[in-house]
Amino acid sequence: METKSEEIKHCKPGTFVLIEDEPCTVVSLSVSKPGKHGEAKARIEAIGIFDGVKRSVVKPGGHKMQIPIIEKRAAQVLAITGDTAQVMDLEDYSTFEVKIPEEFKDKITEGREVVVWRWGNKLAIKGLR
Repeated sequence: METKSEEIKHCKPGTFVLIEDEPCTVVSLSVSKPGKHGEAKARIEAIGIFDGVKRSVVKPGGHKMQIPIIEKRAAQVLAITGDTAQVMDLEDYSTFEVKIPEEFKDKITEGREVVVWRWGNKLAIKGLR
């Protein structure tokens, strides 16, 4: 699971951050003014990429956050069983099972190509090809 470091004040909406060991997409960032004896505080509101849970964190503005490096790959759907799909990566031909999101339930069929986001052993279907 690859990550890099970035200052919290540079994490704009739409970027990825690691909160509670879960990759999240930043929804909002607010930075307060520095106080008389302290540093400016930054508050990040984010939504988990793979689980959809809303998370927030408040830290000093100069603090470093871990940024996950998400792999975006093309895959082909091999089989569908209930609400999971067995897909094959089109680069290294590995197969894995992934949950089908609600917005794609009626659009995904066997043989169709999809876009899969991968971070470590976590997978999610994020689009159709």
